[in-house]
Amino acid sequence: MPLYEHVMIARQDLSGAQAEGLVEHFGTILKDNGGNVVETEYWGLKTMAYKINKNRKGHYAYFRTDAPPAAVQEMERLMRLHDDVMRVMTVKVEAHEEGPSVQMQKRDDRERGDRGDRGDRGDRGDRGDRGDRGDRGDRRERR
Repeated sequence: MPLYEHVMIARQDLSGAQAEGLVEHFGTILKDNGGNVVETEYWGLKTMAYKINKNRKGHYAYFRTDAPPAAVQEMERLMRLHDDVMRVMTVKVEAHEEGPSVQMQKRDDRERGDRGDRGDRGDRGDRGDRGDRGDRGDRRERR
């Protein structure tokens, strides 16, 4: 069977338990139609880049599934009809990656407080120092 990855955004009004209940509900629909939910991840309440249906935030959930196309279409159809679901995205993949998704890996990095990407900034000293650029002279003389 084909492999899929789904991301769902639910309304911000829901509690975390209700959002996870939606994930279970749609997983059951997929199983009833001959599919299999390989893994689910609840990413939590996140701020969105723009408002959707007057909501600034949304509960994000991620599914990895192994299902026939008809089962995926039925699950998506019911997701789009559900009042609590704002957005759904499904992507067909060749293989599921092992381990947690990229979003969950980012969360792990934040928890550790690792800021290794900044490098050594050193002592900058006086901010007005122009270094080896030299004096620019009087600008009025150049006209």
